[in-house]
This record gives sequence, C-alpha cells and structure tokens, in this order.
Amino acid sequence: MEIVYQPYIDPEFESLIERIHPPRVCIDNDAYQDCTLVKVDSANRHGILLDMVQVLTDLDLVISKSYISSDGGWFMDVFHVTDQLGNKLTDESLILYIQQAICSTRRGGIPKELQACLKRAVRPCHVSTEHTALEMTGRDRPGLMSEISAALYELGCHVTATVAWTHNARMACIIHVEDGFKGGPIMAPKRVAEVQEKLENVVEAPHDSGERRSVRLTAPAAGRTHTERRLHQLMYADRDYEQCQGCDGSCRHWKGCTKTHVTIESCREKGYSVVHARSRDRTKLLFDTVCALTDMQYVVFHAAVSSKGAMADQEYFVRRQDGCSLVTEDERHRLTECLIAAIERRVSRGLRLDVCTQNKRGLLSDLTRVFRENGLSITRAEIGTHGERAIGSFYVTDASGHDVNPRTVELVRQEIGGSALVVNKSPDRTSRASSSSINRSSSSEVEERPRFSLGNLLWSQLERLSGNFGLIKS
Repeated sequence: MEIVYQPYIDPEFESLIERIHPPRVCIDNDAYQDCTLVKVDSANRHGILLDMVQVLTDLDLVISKSYISSDGGWFMDVFHVTDQLGNKLTDESLILYIQQAICSTRRGGIPKELQACLKRAVRPCHVSTEHTALEMTGRDRPGLMSEISAALYELGCHVTATVAWTHNARMACIIHVEDGFKGGPIMAPKRVAEVQEKLENVVEAPHDSGERRSVRLTAPAAGRTHTERRLHQLMYADRDYEQCQGCDGSCRHWKGCTKTHVTIESCREKGYSVVHARSRDRTKLLFDTVCALTDMQYVVFHAAVSSKGAMADQEYFVRRQDGCSLVTEDERHRLTECLIAAIERRVSRGLRLDVCTQNKRGLLSDLTRVFRENGLSITRAEIGTHGERAIGSFYVTDASGHDVNPRTVELVRQEIGGSALVVNKSPDRTSRASSSSINRSSSSEVEERPRFSLGNLLWSQLERLSGNFGLIKS
C-alpha cells in the first residue's frame, strides 16, 4: 500500500497576505455632491464582499450604487452611500467606525470596544451572543408566533430578542432566550431537551405529522452567524424557494413590470455566468442577494448594482467556488429560484406596528396573544431589548392575509397601551435605492430602463476610481 504524505500548511499562512497587505478603506466626500464614496481594496477571499455589505447595512446606510471587481487575488469595491435621510456621512466617529469595522471583519469580527466608541446602536439590535439561540422553521399559520411565545413563557424562558420571517407559506425565526428562573443561558441537557420537545410539538403543523419542521437550540458563541444571514440559511434549508416564481418572462424588456426578474446567461469568453436581477428596491436588498450567492458557494468576480426610482438592477459575473460556471439548466433554474426567494423574503407585507415599552418577562407572549385574539397574523417580526426597554416592529395582516381593519388596530392599541404601540403609516425607507431622489421625486411610476450592462457601467467607473486607490492610506 502506497503511503501519500500531504504537505503541512500552517493555518496562519492563509492570513499572511492580509497581514502584509491589510485592507485600505477610503471615505470620500468630495467626489459627489449627493453621496459619500466608500472605497475598499484588499486581498481577496470568499465572503469578503458580504462582510463589507453587512457592515454598511447594519449601520442602516443607504447603498444606491456599487461597483465590484475581484479577479485574481485582489479586489476593489466602491459603494455610494448616504444615511437614511439622503445625507452624506459627516460624523467622524461613524467614518472611523466604517474604516476600522471593514478591516476588523477580515480578522474574524468587530470588537465590542469599537462599537462602544461609535456611541450609537449598531444593527441588528436583535443579535445576542450571551443567550441561548432558538432556531425554528416550519409551515406558517395564523397565531403560530403566539403559540411559540406562550410555550416559552410556560417553560420559564425569558425572551431577550426575536426575529421572524415568513415566505411562501413557510416560517423561520430565531429567538434568543435566557433561563427565567436562574438567569443566563439555558445549558443543562435536561432543560434543553424539555424546551426542544415542547416547541417541536408547537411548530408541528396540525393534522400533518410528516410536515417539514426544525427546532434547534444553540449555546452562546462569540462567532455566531449574523442573525439575518442565518435566517436566509434556515429558509434555504427549509426549501422555501420551491415553487418560487418571478415574472413569467412574457415582458422581455421588463417595461412597467414590478415583479422580480432573474436571468442567467453565459459569458463563455471569460468562463463566467452572468446573473441579472431586477426588482423593486427595498431595505437591505444588496445584502440579501449577496447572502444567497455566498451561501450557495458562488464567487462574485465583478458586479454593478444601481437603483433608480422604485426599481433596482443588479448584475453579477459569477463562478462556482470550484471555478466552474453554471453548466446545466437545473443549476440555472435552482439559482434563479433561490435568488427570487432571497429578494422576496424581506418584502414588507402588511401594516407595520412599532413597539416601544418596558421590558418584562412574558412581554412577547402578551403582545402576540393580543394580535391573535384580534385576528391579526404576523408576517414579520423584529424585537430586541435596550436596557430596560423592548423595541421592535411587527408586520401584520388579517388571518386571510389581507389589509387590517383600522378599527381592529385601534382595539389592539388600546389593549396593549396607546403609548407602547404606534402604527407606522410611512413606507419603509429603501436602504439601497437613492432614497433622497425617491423622496424628492414627484412621480412614483416605474421607469423603463435599458438592459443593465456591466461593460458600459462597471469598467468606466472602476477606471476612473481605481487611480485613487494608490493614494489611500490604511
């Protein structure tokens, strides 16, 4: 038998080039009058694009355009950003945070000391690394969140943060809990088994014991996956993308169509697959799309992202992580389905109700019980704690998925407490569209746009901007 010896590679070797050539981040407020440029160049690695987008979106910044080039072992990314009001970034502490946070992501995470220096909360506020994380997926149904929170209250679990998404009749949620009796995370094997068994029975769809479902408790961990990325992973594993359809392709030029379009073409000369996505612009659209590509093991080599009016265009030149382009029709079809699902999971459905009240044990159970008793169904939820206050929002419809009756909303407000629950009537701000132009525009019609072209946009921008990278100081 022939013995084959594998060469030994020091684990520190992979990060050697990053230590020799650390990322260089430039914040440019002079190039444009209406936005700030965040320019980054660094050694390349899989997932670095997602890390950078995550830093910006967690700060609630608006990314109106982005140009990305990462062929070879190096990349250059340019983001056009503003705050939620359409203003440039002028806060020196915010600028310093962005520069240091993007560099910190290369070393495994953003230190708490850096967040403290910012003197403001960094989203997502519902992330907790000190409590037990409860991850659940299953069939969605009216009142399910109420049943889950009531079960946790009966089990003596104190909810510290919750994020829940629904899509395509499926549900995924991550709930951070601590032991309501002893405090701290739930660690004892017997207690973990008790909580898990109870919740499995709750999540199981009635009259269908064979229905897909998952309930999992994870111990506190400093390197815990970003909550919203984890929700994408949970829904992908739950196959919520099945039967997911965007436009049927009848409107070839996408004129006036507000449905989600995803097309995939081949660039045989360079061995790329070219992914085009057009959809309504909304909060964190870029993050969600890059999440899907990264977790499906696709590498983005070049990309151009832009928005105008209510619509957003994204174009990515990708290969599989093994270096191959998409070959089969089944691969293309699955990626199309998954990208449409990733784009549509976070689409706001229903009326938004903002909550700000004194935190207490059983609060989530009380809130969701009131919703259920008044015939409201939760389509999305996000609530966390800041000191002794609980702050978050719920998107609700009636039990049939239709708009909520205003009288019902008023009854709910009175029962919960008028000052604790506020109806948010304004539409969600987009975090990728040029929100300032949207707010100033007198027309909300969807504009016809020419087919998005990386050749016409990406290279012209990168050629002009790349000359500035030599002047960046790390």
